[in-house]
Amino acid sequence: MPKDIKILCVDDERNVLKAFRRLFMDEESFEILLAESGKEGLEILKSNNDIRLVISDYRMPEMTGVEFLRQVNEKWPETIRIVLSGYADTVAVVEAVNLGQIYKFIPKPWDDEELLSTIKVALQHQELRWENNHLNNELKKKNLELEEMNIELKKMNGNLEHLVAKRTEALELRNHVLQLSRGILNILPVAVYGIDAEQMIVHCNEYALELFPCGKLGPLGHDRQVVFSADINLLLDGLEKAKVSKMVLNMNNQKFYCEARRLHERLSQGSVLVLIPELHFNGQ
Repeated sequence: MPKDIKILCVDDERNVLKAFRRLFMDEESFEILLAESGKEGLEILKSNNDIRLVISDYRMPEMTGVEFLRQVNEKWPETIRIVLSGYADTVAVVEAVNLGQIYKFIPKPWDDEELLSTIKVALQHQELRWENNHLNNELKKKNLELEEMNIELKKMNGNLEHLVAKRTEALELRNHVLQLSRGILNILPVAVYGIDAEQMIVHCNEYALELFPCGKLGPLGHDRQVVFSADINLLLDGLEKAKVSKMVLNMNNQKFYCEARRLHERLSQGSVLVLIPELHFNGQ
């Protein structure tokens, strides 16, 4: 138990106050304050806010013990309040409990060991109550912090959902554009080939598949040197020095206007080859 626990004893009889002093003489952890009236007791409480326990006589002149403890309860509710009385009056007990919110009613004359035991147990209960209050306050603080974090997380999730929705919308639009572009390329009456920087054919439309069939995927995934004729490969080799390379060639008993262009975008390196049948060009 902590040292210097202040206890206030209030009684109009000096002999009783002396008895209190003798009672706590061997208790080093207690500091005993004495008052001969309720008024004096209130003054002591005003100048000593750290008094933890108050023992008061029930019957005192001017201000009864009940009235004194009622004011103590109103102004210093954390104090432990004990009433002493030489009267076995049930009404007095009820009045003291109701108005003063006392911890215990002890009859006079008291048993020293019983009174000391009662005081020590009461102080232990008080410390436990304070510790519980502290823990409850800490728990409320942590819960409040968690609520604030949850609010922030909800905001972040809302923003993330918005960003995901926008990203999804952009991807859906891009996918739609790609599908549309593929559809447009497939209905063109010309052959279109996409060749990556490693000279692999990575794209071709339907007409291009017909010109150079190479299995189920056509020329896709094949090296262009293997798929195309020497003339077309020579045309593509010309892109090493020029951005555009053109020629006219005969293939499959048909004349084609051929044009190859080098891609310059950082993420789209390679070349595009277009073969236009004679029917669709004016002899360029």
